[in-house]
Amino acid sequence: MTASIIDGKAIALAIREELGLEVSDFQERTGVTPHLAAILVGDDPASAIYVRNKQRACEKAAIQSTMHRLEADTTQQQLLGLVEQLNTDPLVHGILCQLPLPDQIQEQAILDAIAPAKDVDAFHPESVGLIVQGRPRFLPCTPHGIQQLLLRSGIETSGAHVVILGRSEIVGKPMALLMVQKQEGANATVTICHSRTRDLAAITTSADILIAAIGRPGFVTAGMVKPGAVVIDVGINRVDDRLVGDVDFEPVSEIAAAITPVPGGVGPMTIAMLLKNTLAAARELSGDLSN
Repeated sequence: MTASIIDGKAIALAIREELGLEVSDFQERTGVTPHLAAILVGDDPASAIYVRNKQRACEKAAIQSTMHRLEADTTQQQLLGLVEQLNTDPLVHGILCQLPLPDQIQEQAILDAIAPAKDVDAFHPESVGLIVQGRPRFLPCTPHGIQQLLLRSGIETSGAHVVILGRSEIVGKPMALLMVQKQEGANATVTICHSRTRDLAAITTSADILIAAIGRPGFVTAGMVKPGAVVIDVGINRVDDRLVGDVDFEPVSEIAAAITPVPGGVGPMTIAMLLKNTLAAARELSGDLSN
């Protein structure tokens, strides 16, 4: 068996084209252009690339984007001041603060300061609480992107055993919350594994859908995957000037039914969902009740 490739690039492109039409319709009806403000502190090259890719995607979807670049020695108080300025700016609908932040800044303090109505990353405690209750304002971008990959690839999640490798606030925990909801693209039985999990392979080989978000290149080997499983690789690791995932791609693709590549799998979907959230924020803040 050779796994079918889940093409995140193509699916994200289709979603962005759909969004472009929705944005155009929204602008015609309201005269409002959705506006995403991105904050980049310091000069981390990977972060700069991520933000630039997000800006380009905004442009293609007719969403306005503004980059706020701050020096690496920016204080927490200075950054909080910028966040408050953006919170009160009626022309800004979504705020994105690119992580990681320099050591002198407490990330949680910044994420907590972003107005929940503009929290398009869905990191604010209020956003997380609404997700837990199954009535989200916004869905977290990477988990939602994974859910859309599964839905649009025709992969059944209802009743499936989904195993998530990793318990981060960005992917692992919110991914579990999405997959247990009573709705299409969810209704799954979910297990979260992490660094303290015992007999890891016994759990991962029971997964119908295995989501790897552990941040270790090639960590998931063929012996950890059930034949015929769906494997979603969230990892992005640089090894010898190559980008590789958390999954040992070639051997695993010989036994899995479907697999996402790195790059070109989950990454483009994360950006597409960010745009979707920005439009949703613009709709809510402008009082547009058409959707």
